[in-house]
Amino acid sequence: MAALHKNTSTLKLNTGAHIPVIGLGTWQSSENEGYNATLEALKAGYRHIDTAAIYKNEEEIGRAIRDSNIPRNELFVTTKLWGTQHRNPTEALDQSLKRLGLDYVDLYLMHWPVALKTDLIKDGNLLQIPEREDGSRDVDLEDWNFVKTWELMQELPKEKARAIGVSNFSINNLKELLNSKGNKVVPAANQIEIHPLLPQDELINFCKEKGIVLEAYSPLGSTDAPILKEEEITEIAKKNGVNAGQLVISWHAQRGYVVLPKSVKPERIHGNQETFKLSDEDFATLSNYAKKHGERRVVSPNWGPFKPFV
Repeated sequence: MAALHKNTSTLKLNTGAHIPVIGLGTWQSSENEGYNATLEALKAGYRHIDTAAIYKNEEEIGRAIRDSNIPRNELFVTTKLWGTQHRNPTEALDQSLKRLGLDYVDLYLMHWPVALKTDLIKDGNLLQIPEREDGSRDVDLEDWNFVKTWELMQELPKEKARAIGVSNFSINNLKELLNSKGNKVVPAANQIEIHPLLPQDELINFCKEKGIVLEAYSPLGSTDAPILKEEEITEIAKKNGVNAGQLVISWHAQRGYVVLPKSVKPERIHGNQETFKLSDEDFATLSNYAKKHGERRVVSPNWGPFKPFV
């Protein structure tokens, strides 16, 4: 039987700050779900909460943080810059802080390496995905790119964004950013989709070489956690006397990066922070899972003609 323990370990960012390895993901947690899940997680011992402007739950997350009565300096809070505000991250950050009711975030990420036009937005709400008449996303590639966005993010006041980073960046996109003339800051983190069917070995190694902490979103395969229904994974979990979620989250943590499981169920929220050390055999099985069963990316929106994962 596996020896589970509450995982309170941290990783060191290139800023010197420490980020908890286990964080609560809040994508698709809206309204009361986001509030209840965050409050439950904080009561359970989580000290790392991940949200984003486009999740439209920053107000609920912030309210839960306040209601938890946990001192702000004991928490690590992340939010993200949405594509419609790439030209003005200063304003976007201020708006996120206002919604959160916080003076600062510990990490501010560029959500996707692609800007969106705002010409088609009629109601002034920038937290949406503008679409053209043919249904395609109104991507801004004519006179803007993520390098320009990063140059602006570098100027954000450190008292409001303690660290800055990126999300959904490939190796090629990271190279372009790092090698750009205006780059003065190595991203503190890169938040990407990682799970046994998308292990991202090459990208993980690249980021480690550059001192960029990796964060795994959709670590259980996103909506309805399909990874947990994989027969081989459920068998290994049963052998170890843990649930499949604890097995997979433990595998993530053992690989040396941040993992952000999302749940709104109290028992899952509590269980997801309990990890153990996998045997060499079980660790290898999960690490090579995609080689046996094929790679599968869950989150792959069409940003055409821009291709973020190339």
